[in-house]
Amino acid sequence: MSTHIFFDLDGTLTDSKPGIIRSVEHALNFFHMHVPSEQLIPFIGPPLRDSFAPFFDNDAARVDLAIQKYREYYNVKGIFENSLYDGIADLLRELQGQGRRLCVATSKPEPFARRVLEHFRINGFFSLVAGAELHGARNNKTDVLRYACAQWGIEDMRSCLMVGDRKYDVQGAHAVGMACAGVLYGYGSREELAEARADYLCATVPDLRRLLLGEL
Repeated sequence: MSTHIFFDLDGTLTDSKPGIIRSVEHALNFFHMHVPSEQLIPFIGPPLRDSFAPFFDNDAARVDLAIQKYREYYNVKGIFENSLYDGIADLLRELQGQGRRLCVATSKPEPFARRVLEHFRINGFFSLVAGAELHGARNNKTDVLRYACAQWGIEDMRSCLMVGDRKYDVQGAHAVGMACAGVLYGYGSREELAEARADYLCATVPDLRRLLLGEL
């Protein structure tokens, strides 16, 4: 049973699709680019720079401007066009009650992650929030997890479990030597998570609860 649990945010704790998609659309509209919203779902999970780069032929200046325009909408509206998955708050409460140490490990910039957690009043369940840096080098899941483990002084990854919905969560977890539970209620497909070799697959929040509480 894992004593240290690292949760992704978007697609794992919260259903953030509406706000993220509208923020991407706001950015692309600035460049007179119109893409069907369903084709923008891959933006949920990886760093924004990686997602915008193919739209602008890796032109760093235009990618930077696209990120600026994305945040122009996200900071005001998009961040709250979001909802907590049913059962998540109760699960976090149970885990905290068992003495587990909980961390949010996200590629979202850390200040935004904190605002989301505070908005849904679940920030008190987490003893650590680790996210990307707005203007720094820490911007992918591997670097975020390394940072989080360093903050907690963890060296033995056998006590740790990452929970996320995309291949980036699995790859980041495995890169630092920890197992990963992939959740299928988020934005990654079963095929994506299986190909990334997620150690566990949970179709629903109740399935995740049974895994984390040792009831499987």
